[in-house]
Amino acid sequence: MYAFEIDANTPKPQLYDNLHSAAFALVDGERDGVANMANVAALLGQFLPGLNWAGFYRMVDGELVLGPFVGKPACIRIALGSGVCGTAAASGETQLVDDVHAFPGHIACDAASQSELVVPVIHEGQVTHVIDLDSPHLARFDADDRAGIERLARTLAGRI
Repeated sequence: MYAFEIDANTPKPQLYDNLHSAAFALVDGERDGVANMANVAALLGQFLPGLNWAGFYRMVDGELVLGPFVGKPACIRIALGSGVCGTAAASGETQLVDDVHAFPGHIACDAASQSELVVPVIHEGQVTHVIDLDSPHLARFDADDRAGIERLARTLAGRI
């Protein structure tokens, strides 16, 4: 059993250090990628306030396919270049979007979502997954969130 304590007053850089340590503890030595994604999605939902969705999309045959997540049911398949997730996967670059309604081609899986952070997971030079965080608050994500989730993506590469 894993028990992680979260202090709501923890500064973001320290929060992400704690999140990273917890995620590493969960995936270290476990070879099953689905199990690792499921635990990390749950961890994201537990550690990060102000989210309404947190999870993974997997690259399968040239498109993104839904992976483990916490939140409402989501879009199952996303074409590369479509929406925030598809743009992150196609470009290999993090997408930090303050207002998803201003993002060209945004795909609304949950109408409550207002902002989004999508970080590609790159293994052996290829995007293999994306980590997707949605929030019902405008401009929920900042540079600390970006850096923290990008670090998490590097840790997970090859483990999911």
